[in-house]
Amino acid sequence: MISHLTSRRGAWLTLALGVFLTLGALGGLRGATASARADTAPAASESARVAQLATQFPDSQVQNVLLVITRADGSSLTPADEGAAAALGATMPTALGHRPSPPVTAQDGLAAMVQVPIQASADNATNVATVASIRELVREKAPSDLTVQVTGGPAFGADIASSFDGANITLLLVTVGVVALLLLLTYRSPVLWLIPLTVVGLADQVAGVLTTAVGSALGLQFDTGIVSVLVFGAGANYALLLISRYREELRHTTEHRSALATAWRATVPAILASNATVVVSLATLALAVVPGTHGLGIASAVGLVVALAAVLVVLPAALAVCGPRVFWPFVPQVGTADPGDASVWGRLAHRVMHRPAAVVVAVLALLVVLTGGLIGTQVGLSQTAKFRVASESATGLQVLAAHFPAGAAQPLLVVTRADHLEQVVKAVTAVPGVTSTLPGGQTAGGQPDLAGISVVTDADPGSPRARDLVEAVRDATHGVTGAEALVGGQQATDLDARVGNSRDLWLIAPIILVVTALVLLALTRSLVAAGLLLGVNALSALATIGAGAWIGRHLFGWPALDLQVPLLAFVFLVALGIDYTIFLVHRARVEAGVHGTREGMVRAVAGTGAVITSAGIVLAAVFAALGVLPLVTLGQLGLIVGLGVVLDTLVVRTVLVPAIFGLHGDRVWWPGRVPDTTPTAPTAQSRVAAGTVTASVK
Repeated sequence: MISHLTSRRGAWLTLALGVFLTLGALGGLRGATASARADTAPAASESARVAQLATQFPDSQVQNVLLVITRADGSSLTPADEGAAAALGATMPTALGHRPSPPVTAQDGLAAMVQVPIQASADNATNVATVASIRELVREKAPSDLTVQVTGGPAFGADIASSFDGANITLLLVTVGVVALLLLLTYRSPVLWLIPLTVVGLADQVAGVLTTAVGSALGLQFDTGIVSVLVFGAGANYALLLISRYREELRHTTEHRSALATAWRATVPAILASNATVVVSLATLALAVVPGTHGLGIASAVGLVVALAAVLVVLPAALAVCGPRVFWPFVPQVGTADPGDASVWGRLAHRVMHRPAAVVVAVLALLVVLTGGLIGTQVGLSQTAKFRVASESATGLQVLAAHFPAGAAQPLLVVTRADHLEQVVKAVTAVPGVTSTLPGGQTAGGQPDLAGISVVTDADPGSPRARDLVEAVRDATHGVTGAEALVGGQQATDLDARVGNSRDLWLIAPIILVVTALVLLALTRSLVAAGLLLGVNALSALATIGAGAWIGRHLFGWPALDLQVPLLAFVFLVALGIDYTIFLVHRARVEAGVHGTREGMVRAVAGTGAVITSAGIVLAAVFAALGVLPLVTLGQLGLIVGLGVVLDTLVVRTVLVPAIFGLHGDRVWWPGRVPDTTPTAPTAQSRVAAGTVTASVK
């Protein structure tokens, strides 16, 4: 295959085919649209079932926008202020057949609330326009001595949608800029960086439309920003490995096409193993019950396969067409020295081997200390804390909670059989912490007829007490025989999302570890090495999550990790972290067959140090780019994964793994054994045959 990719005619044909397929995918799939839904609770959860049943009620698409009114000087509202609030509400646009409510004044007299029913739409743009028109009227009509904030569910959703305006373009530009800068610094060539960046960038565009089409066909929900970061990060890593080996082979032959073919054969086993590990690991997320996690796993796996195809097929053809002049001004010359053991990585590995036990103890102690950051870490962000961009709706909800019953902004919705309505209302009212119940509509002609009840509690949304109250209301309503009552609403959704994410974490994390263990067993053919490396990988992931949580609390003021962050961070850290272990240990095993385990590891670190470090820095920087998006969840994920990749690249892979091999020596390969040594060092051809990953960055 590679001879066709790198031949004079084959390279041009491959590029032409790649352009044709890219344009075909971009054109043919461009019309696909991703799901606008962002459900946080499992589809089978009680809150999700309530949301589905609520669509049967008349005016189910009518939702309330809330006007929260306070005096600018902080004093109590006067009767004139209440009259002005009523007049303001009367000017608001409403859903057909509905009118704004009269002002409801808080018991402390410091705030009032007007409910404005609007026709909500599944189209975010329509809701954004409606909320914008209400806010414009408020600015025009509200008296100057009153502060009026527009909030409520539709307003909150509109602010979320608006906060993402241009965010994906910003993420793309930042990601491209980061990758371009790091490639330029790595190769010190004004030309070379353009080739892998163009190939990976086109792969990202193809992956974008393809994952959108797959998501649309399967009804998946996922964050496109994370998929784009994975495609750019993994694609850049694969390109670094291939190009670095290509440059090394150019020192042995003047035939650049032959050098490229040799480099491709040498790196493709490790790239395939790396990609397969991450793809299989991410595919296990399809077992998740939380919609966003489930969809992200499938979409990410599809995106990474696209990145793999681009780097292994299109990139070699592009390099073959351009030839070695793309390395200008540092074009590799035949016979030039390979940095090898003289590199900083080789010297560091030698020092580690002198005192491996002390190094193992020191690094493990560091990881344990970092893991301690998990102590005191809370999981679960409130609705207003999920966005780093300040919004009027979030501020309005905070004012509302300060003056009205804490649960007024997010009432529970109970759906029951209409013929058991009175019994259910009585049961709910008897629950301590329930402050009021209101009719929530009724169906007609259904089998059976259903009735809704809006339930306000005195617990702060997102608090442990709020979750306890949801469970208490559920216990009370489920105890009414024959009512078939279900409890939903935002607070119930938050509880179900917490349960679903916890279930996903404890199911999927062990599966990821099993997948990783199997990969390591296949790579090392050793129970000892696989067990030690798996333990190091898992401990490194936990340490990184702990460190990221601690930094987030103390530096960024994050009160908690979002519900999806622990699982996604663990999956990314383990799956991506094992990549660098694959590159290092695969090379170490080959070198050990000639030089013994300890010296083989030194040579492996020296030979792979530069390229793996470059790849790790690129991946960490790309994940850090998620911080430009308004979601705190993505910022947390970018911080933790970026920190973890740096920790794994510079500490675990460079120091701890070599120290472990130095401490155990040949016993690390039990029950297998190191291949018989030979008196001569392996030639470039033998290294290729063994599929080693050798790289050096000049």
